[in-house]
Order: sequence, then C-alpha cells, then structure tokens
Amino acid sequence: MSQLHVRKLSKKFGGVQALSNLDFSVDKGDLIGLIGPNGAGKTTAFNVLTGVMPASDGSVEFEGTDITRLSPERRARLGMTRTFQNIRLFDDMTVRQNVMAGAHARAGRSVFHCVFGLPGHRQAEQRIREIADDMLERTGLTELAGRNASELSYGDRRRVEIARALAAAPTLLLLDEPAAGMNESEKGRLSELVRDLNEDGLTILLVEHNVRMVAALCKRLIVVNKGEMLARGATEEVLRMPEVEAVYLGRRRKELV
Repeated sequence: MSQLHVRKLSKKFGGVQALSNLDFSVDKGDLIGLIGPNGAGKTTAFNVLTGVMPASDGSVEFEGTDITRLSPERRARLGMTRTFQNIRLFDDMTVRQNVMAGAHARAGRSVFHCVFGLPGHRQAEQRIREIADDMLERTGLTELAGRNASELSYGDRRRVEIARALAAAPTLLLLDEPAAGMNESEKGRLSELVRDLNEDGLTILLVEHNVRMVAALCKRLIVVNKGEMLARGATEEVLRMPEVEAVYLGRRRKELV
C-alpha cells in the first residue's frame, strides 16, 4: 500500500497553471527525488502536498487518509513534515530551543502549556527537551546545542532545520533543496544523514538541484516540467531519457553523474 498517493493534483494562480494533473505514489521506506528545471513546479508541489497552499483540483492521500483539505498542522500531526528552500529558524533562540519547537506536537502538549505553566507543563517540557536532545545527537549537532542559530554556518543551519522536522516524529519527510548553498564537505555530511535516516525506515521525498547527489541517494525519480509530469521511474532509466536530458539536464548525462 502506498504511503502517499497523489491523484491529478493541480494548482492555478489566476490564469497560470502551476501544476497540472500530477499523479504519483510513494511507498513506505522510499527515498524518491523530485527534480526539474527552475520554475518546474517542485516547490509548489511541496506546498500543496503539505497544505501550505490549497490544491485547485485533484487529491492527496496519506497513510490511507484523504488530506487534501487538511491544514498543515493536521498533516504534520499525521506524520508529514517538511523543510523549506529558504531556511526558517528562530535566530534569537538556541539550537536546542529551535529543535524543541518542532517537538511540542510530538510531546502531546502545546507551547502554551509550557509558557503559561498549565498542568503537566514540567513533564511536557522535560519530554520535549529529551526529544530535542535525541534529534541533536542524531544529526550531529549536540556540541552546538547552546549556541544561537544566528551564529551557525549555513550547513549547520540546514541540519538544525532537519533536526527540528525530525523532532515532530514524521513518517514522511519532504526536503526542499537541502543542499542549496552548501560546500562539498557539508553536502557530504548531508547525504550521509539523509541516507542513514532512510535506512532507519523514514520515507523521504527530496527536491534537489544537485543531480549527482540525487542520483547517489535515490532509487527512483519523478521529473516535472512546466507543472506537468515529464518522467518517473528508476533513477538510471530516467536519467537516460532523452526528454529528461533535453528539458532538465541540458547537457550530456556523463557530465553530471
């Protein structure tokens, strides 16, 4: 059974068709790359899948539940979380506090229980801290726990965002261009983290412009162009397709992978 099933998903902005009849499925344990040229609709697809934007047509089913009209918060509680192309951290908070912000829903208590001292807030706060510390260790950020997010390198900020998403205990993680702006060393650490998370059973849908990274990590690819499905299938097969090379890669495959 598919963990995520997308049927004829479409999105319009006025008279502009940003997405048109996207159809694909993601099985539990998959690590799938969603690729395409700039403006192809990849981030728009993520926004619609996660409820940041409403779909104009079509449906999204997650874990057997139709989530097409659900809010981002309800989708997150069901197990779908994401990162953003533009990093969204609380710069005046520590690394640990940023990750704790992602753990509140998982702990079963709202932020208000902790801030206003409502019943059970001490136990909830302790549990949230434990979850955050686990995710910091998982992502190799323990030594940075007490530093403000504003003091971190770009690559470390990306890892904090991933740790915060993981703190919500997702079963499906959507990563939107996580390697953007990273140097080669940071990309290597990120690739290792993504691979380890997937090997531990986490389903991952990855939007990424770095084709080498995608080819090394993902067994399957979905290619979109101008909001439409261009190709999908096994990574090696998709990267050999002339239409993919012509529209997305723009140069011979051997130069990229």
